[in-house]
Amino acid sequence: MRTDPVAPPAESLPLTGERTVPGIPQENYWFRRHEVAYLDLAEHCADAVVLEAGCGEGYGADLLAGRARLVVGLDYDQLTAAHVAKAYPSVRTLRGNLAALPLRSDSVDVVANLQVIEHLWDQDGFLRECRRVLRPGGRLLITTPNRITFSPGRDTPLNPFHTRELSGAEMADLLVEAGFEVEFLGGVHHGPRLRELDAALGGSIIDAQIEVAVSGEPWSDELMAAVTSVRAEDFEITTEDIDASLDLVGIARA
Repeated sequence: MRTDPVAPPAESLPLTGERTVPGIPQENYWFRRHEVAYLDLAEHCADAVVLEAGCGEGYGADLLAGRARLVVGLDYDQLTAAHVAKAYPSVRTLRGNLAALPLRSDSVDVVANLQVIEHLWDQDGFLRECRRVLRPGGRLLITTPNRITFSPGRDTPLNPFHTRELSGAEMADLLVEAGFEVEFLGGVHHGPRLRELDAALGGSIIDAQIEVAVSGEPWSDELMAAVTSVRAEDFEITTEDIDASLDLVGIARA
């Protein structure tokens, strides 16, 4: 498992709030929370032709490329696609709309879709597109924020870039309706070290970061040290207590 700090590419993408960018100290918690899913799911990409549908900054597609035969990184944003092509030569980059994937039917072994489906208006149609491009027996690897903990008690997401967030049961239903068999459904949780940091910061490292962002006050040395110390192995992915998880993790077979 990679544990070293990730240096940003020479020309990093700007922070927009819609994607996570590596190598930025204040973003490290969120980056590592996303990275753990890539590290956990990479084994399913061994010697496979992989489409990352919504590759964002590209660090995840590059990580998967270390195991896969070929990784195609697809993103709609022109600046993003150009950045991935330049920063990650191991990834073959395409620009296109996730509503109509620009690939032939039955053409890939794995579709990876990490922290993306919550941004889409037509989630059902997108999953059917994933099913179409996958070869029989191929796998969809998917993660998304858990609605129950990410936007608790709300009908609409807290994040303005999200259109619809899902609970574990809702994600499973969508996958089955799109023609998938759910092989694994779990969630990302804080491990022991992150639970210690939660306690040291008054209950939640997440809330501590949000409080600073909302107030506009400078980061305290304690908070900065805590956030920059977070590593992927500080998170756990388990099938236990999915409703209390931070992010959902699913593996589904076509």
